[in-house]
Amino acid sequence: MMRDEVKGKKILVVGMGKSGKAAVQELHKLGAQVVAQDVRTVDVVDPKFAKYLEKEGVPALFECNPDNMGEYDLVVISPGVSPDLSFLQEARLSGVEVIGELELAYRLSKGTFIAITGTNGKTTTTTLVGKIFEKARRKTAVVGNIGVAVVSKALESTEDEWMVTEASSFQLETVKEFHAKVSAILNLTPDHLNRHKTMEAYGAAKAQVFRNQDENDYLVINYDDKTCFALAEKCKATVVPFSRKEELKMGAFLQDDEMVIRDENGIVRPICSIHDLKIIGDHNVENALSAAAISFFAGVDPESIREAIVEFPGVEHRIEYCGLVDGVKFYNDSKGTNVDAAVIALKALKENIVLIAGGDGKAQDFTELAENLQGRVKALVLLGRDANQIEACARKVGFDAIYNEKDMNACVKKCMELAEEGDKVLLSPACASWDMYDNYEQRGDHFKACVQQLLR
Repeated sequence: MMRDEVKGKKILVVGMGKSGKAAVQELHKLGAQVVAQDVRTVDVVDPKFAKYLEKEGVPALFECNPDNMGEYDLVVISPGVSPDLSFLQEARLSGVEVIGELELAYRLSKGTFIAITGTNGKTTTTTLVGKIFEKARRKTAVVGNIGVAVVSKALESTEDEWMVTEASSFQLETVKEFHAKVSAILNLTPDHLNRHKTMEAYGAAKAQVFRNQDENDYLVINYDDKTCFALAEKCKATVVPFSRKEELKMGAFLQDDEMVIRDENGIVRPICSIHDLKIIGDHNVENALSAAAISFFAGVDPESIREAIVEFPGVEHRIEYCGLVDGVKFYNDSKGTNVDAAVIALKALKENIVLIAGGDGKAQDFTELAENLQGRVKALVLLGRDANQIEACARKVGFDAIYNEKDMNACVKKCMELAEEGDKVLLSPACASWDMYDNYEQRGDHFKACVQQLLR
């Protein structure tokens, strides 16, 4: 169902998060008979949005599941909604198509898509690719899991526009026709196993990013992460590896600390030295390599790539420097919502760290986090629903400098008590925020506000 086919169609949008609300609004503009649905109460969803629904005459189903699914022409689900819900299965059995917001946005958009996925580094890489495209004076929208619903920019997109899209596994598991000119899989480590159940299913969801690509398209993928790179075996697009550790016959890699790209003809294009990067850590070298490869194979010139990369300061909530209090540096890594991301942050800051962790663990195993504490972390301050699981793993490996606090403010105060001049306080929770906050941004903002209180 494309843009000109929507008018008059009865469409159910399930889940009134950011993307669900945007889908309702865009479909309503196109003249669809939209119905909004969410199992939560109106006041929890968004009272302001409820007023929009009332004003526009858009019917809504709150605090209940829809029935008679056969009456709809299309069902659109938000990323946070499981596609396995019984009423969605009923819709499919009734012959009703069920798609996600990313798929809807693709069908409504006129732009060319770049899709970036992976367990970690998506937001940094997506933001950096957007900056590179801006530097090259390409018309660009930076959208997706980064915080801007793709569908909110779809109707205004033009044929010369690049839709630089951060795509989560939740968004990708419901795509059907979605087709990116350049796709990227940055890495693959355990995450969201409470939703996907197995690493195989999680990897399969990520691999959906290239399901409709052909030999005229490109897949940029991490050569150093063998589990990730193995996904490329089923890809029909031209595979462009990137590596921090090895020289490649084609792709992006390092030569004596210089980032370079070797094109399909074997010509090596220098980009910049890794010492010119403002973003810290080996993981950010990988993010820069992937962003350079994505942009180059999308047709951007090396000089624009170089200029954007060396100017890039990083993104909010990702090892973000927040200030110095009595000689103690504070860093906000609230976007570190899984074990691998937290370990990456610990390795980037190296030592003398007082770590704040905890939250919604998403059925993860915290052993790897525990094994990376010794020699790096002086004290571990825990909060949130699954703090006890992290504590158990830490004590199992002999790490006992553990403190439990009830909220973020108490955590920050405890860290200040424990830290000495020259130490670093790091919020890198290794968990989602949903047990205490609406999202990781809200959690990171609260941490920064608590730090600001110390600075007063």
